[in-house]
Amino acid sequence: MIKALASFAFAFSVLSCTTGVMAQNAPPNVVKELAPSGTLRAAINFGNTVLAQRDPAGGVPRGVSGDLARELAKRLGTPIEYVTFDAAGKVFEALKAGAWDIAFMAIDPVRSEGLEFTGPYVVIEGAYAVPVNSALKTNEDVDREGVRIAVARGSAYDLYLTRAIKQAKLVREPSGPEALAMFQRDKLEAAAGVKQPIIAFAKEHPEFRVIPGRFMVIEQAMGTPKGREAGVRYLREFIEEMKASGFVANALKASNQPDAAVAPPTPVK
Repeated sequence: MIKALASFAFAFSVLSCTTGVMAQNAPPNVVKELAPSGTLRAAINFGNTVLAQRDPAGGVPRGVSGDLARELAKRLGTPIEYVTFDAAGKVFEALKAGAWDIAFMAIDPVRSEGLEFTGPYVVIEGAYAVPVNSALKTNEDVDREGVRIAVARGSAYDLYLTRAIKQAKLVREPSGPEALAMFQRDKLEAAAGVKQPIIAFAKEHPEFRVIPGRFMVIEQAMGTPKGREAGVRYLREFIEEMKASGFVANALKASNQPDAAVAPPTPVK
C-alpha cells in the first residue's frame, strides 16, 4: 500500500512539475468560448479505460483525459465540472443537449458534423475477440456472411465498421461491457473494441482469443462544439504543447497505460 501511494505521489509530482513550467493564462475570448458558464464542463468517458479511470475513493477522474481537463481549466482560470459517461456514443449524444464544453473522443467524420477536433493526442487500436476455436484467424476474415460483430453503439469502432464492413452484421449495445456481455451470452462470432479492454476480456475468459494485429487505428483527440473558433484554435495549440512537453506521456505512465502511444505532432490550422 505504501509503495502504491509513493508511486502515485511520484507520478503526481511529475505531472505537477510539468504543469508548473507550462502554465499560462488563456485570453478572455477563449475563456468565454470554452467555459461560457464560468465553469469548464469536461466530458469524461469511463468506457475507454485507456484514457479515463474512476477513482475507487470517489475522487477526481484519473487518466490522461482528466489530467488534460484539469490543466486546461487551470489555464482558463475556471473551476472544472466532470460530466461522466460510460460510453463514447453517450458523450456525443449529450452534445445535442449542450451538456459539456469539451470532450475526449476519437476523430470521426460523423462526429465532425457537430464538433471541432484538435489533432490527436493518443493513438490506440481496435481489435476483435472471437471464440477460441473460431475459424476467423485474421481481421479480414471477420467481414464475411453470417458473422455477427458485437459493438458499443456510437463508439469510434462502430462508426468505422459501419462504413467498412460489407458482409458481416454489427450488433449494438449501449456500452463496451454490455457489448462484450452480449457477445458471450448470445454466442456471437466476434466482438470489436479498443484493444486493451479486448485483451483484458480474453485473459479473463479463456474460451475467447484476440485476433492478432488491428482492424483500425483510433486517434483520440479533444473536441468542442462547432462555432468556437478562438477556442478550438487554443485547444489545438494546447494539445500540441501537451504532447511536445511530455505531459501526455507522463499522464499515460502515471495511469499505467504503457501500450497507448502519444500521437505524432499535428500542424495547427
